[in-house]
Amino acid sequence: MEQRSPWWWVPTLYFGQAIPYVVVMTLSVVMYKNLGVSNTDIALYTGWLYLPWVIKPLWSPVVELLRTRRLWIVAMQLLLGASLALVALTTSLPQFFQISLALLWLMAFSSATHDIAADGFYMLGLPQHQQAAFVGVRSTFYRLAMIAGQGGLVYLAGKLSESLDSVRLAWSIVFFVLAVLFVLLFAYHQLVLPRPAADRPPAAGGALLRDFLATFKSFFRKPGIGVILGFLLLFRLGEAQLLKLAVPFLLDPADKGGLGLTTAQVGLVYGTIGVAALTVGGLLGGVAVARYGLKRCLWGMVLAVHLPDLVFVYLASALPHNVYLIGASIALEQLGYGYGFAAYLMYMILVAEGEHKTAHYAICTGFMALGMMVPGMASGWIQQQLGYQHFFIWVCVATVPAFVMAALVKIDPEFGRKQAPAALQ
Repeated sequence: MEQRSPWWWVPTLYFGQAIPYVVVMTLSVVMYKNLGVSNTDIALYTGWLYLPWVIKPLWSPVVELLRTRRLWIVAMQLLLGASLALVALTTSLPQFFQISLALLWLMAFSSATHDIAADGFYMLGLPQHQQAAFVGVRSTFYRLAMIAGQGGLVYLAGKLSESLDSVRLAWSIVFFVLAVLFVLLFAYHQLVLPRPAADRPPAAGGALLRDFLATFKSFFRKPGIGVILGFLLLFRLGEAQLLKLAVPFLLDPADKGGLGLTTAQVGLVYGTIGVAALTVGGLLGGVAVARYGLKRCLWGMVLAVHLPDLVFVYLASALPHNVYLIGASIALEQLGYGYGFAAYLMYMILVAEGEHKTAHYAICTGFMALGMMVPGMASGWIQQQLGYQHFFIWVCVATVPAFVMAALVKIDPEFGRKQAPAALQ
């Protein structure tokens, strides 16, 4: 393997890993809202786009059995670039909603496959001590990509819409910018990614596949598996619905119960200030777990995730016009969410402990995505029935199962104190 510093490729690899997720989960919501798609359709159809991340553990053996992780990474980046370019070319077509959804599906599967390959390559391309050293780098550049996507690109779309007087042309330009970015990432990583000797398909593919299937059996035989699955699926029941409707609420005019922000203001308030607060909260959560352990921090973190949802009840009731007040409110909610979510990440690490750690963690992330997908799909219809104010009250009610499951989980009092870096992944 070439002796190239990880600084050459770890930051760009994880920046590139985050961008497609942001495009599929957030940019698509803003774009469809700008183009007049109903909240019901936005939540339902973009909710389905979570599915590839739910089921990605099922095809992870294919990435291990066929060719190298390096090849999968660069191939997926090229495919993502092509998908983004196709979205840009179709914004003016009559059937844009249907065509763009099909392309976003392709992007979602490509992104989930890229995640599998990138995480595997990270473990193969770095010795163990460097894997630990670069965990924070991974997290930082992943968050920076979220700010660039949810903040910078949404702001750009808003400003272009105003100057060009065409929402469709503005989003076409944004997707062309993203397409160029991924073509450049493809070319760059083709040159700089190392070629680890261990990055090759195993000779005994059948045995590997049998071992992989055995990991599923061992996962579902864990003691207390019912409580484990309940916690993974229900911890974010309220938040899953809120996240899907937060952007439409910010964009909708006051006569529809929204705050009436411009697209550019949403990029600044939600995509930049909000994600920055989310990042700070995540760092503080990791520090807290490292110092006190997960068990001692759990209830404080559960409260931190869910109580700030009341911020949206206030915003939907008062409908303030002051963008600074709105930004501060969003920052408070995201700070609490980031802080408390560290407990969820650490709990998944706890569940994955033991043999087949990597595969069991992947299964946990699949259930995490499922817990976001199903409530998110229904959230648009619920909001249309209730209106924003009563919808956000419902979201607060939907957090109750998280408190019930937190009371049932069993956690070693010492767990987490020496594993804080993993919580910040």
